[in-house]
Amino acid sequence: MTMRESLPVALFDYGAGNLHSLKKALEAGGASVQVTESWHEALEQKALVLPGVGSFGAAVRSLGGSRPLLRKRMAEGYPCLGICLGMQLLFDESEEGDGKGIGHVEGRVRRLDGRTVPQMGWNDVDLRGDPLFQGLDGLVAYYANSYICEPADPDTIIATTEYEEERFAAAVRKANAWGVQFHPEKSSAPGLRLIRNFLEAAG
Repeated sequence: MTMRESLPVALFDYGAGNLHSLKKALEAGGASVQVTESWHEALEQKALVLPGVGSFGAAVRSLGGSRPLLRKRMAEGYPCLGICLGMQLLFDESEEGDGKGIGHVEGRVRRLDGRTVPQMGWNDVDLRGDPLFQGLDGLVAYYANSYICEPADPDTIIATTEYEEERFAAAVRKANAWGVQFHPEKSSAPGLRLIRNFLEAAG
């Protein structure tokens, strides 16, 4: 994908919040964004972004009967970026709410162990080699999370963060689906670079 091309990207709307800043960040990175509440419409685009607004329970309800289709497409290499809640939706289940996630990444989501929850604000991200982080050294990103992901396979973890002496997965990858626990659309220029990297990989 060149900078002159627009990659058709679906931004899924769980019906739970304002997606404006994320849509703007995707468009700035070179995407043509379709905001949709239909999983079938979403999968007609070249890539999928699962935003970080809402609760796990509400997001799971939005899956309806589309969970097997989403899991199949992701296993086949369909590009996806899950942000905060969107990352958690890639997993099997969460302490935050009833119901099953997509289950593309085996593991569970649990509440942060900490004196101050949620974690709100900037924190360091310790990166492991992945194209999602190309050109990003010493990444500091914006977090707003009460829950963290625990993958069954530690090899899916591509970045970590420490908060109140607890280290957890800041980003995961399986096939062409990435999840980040932080908010790149709120993480200034480095976050926008990460979004561009995702679009380049997806294109």
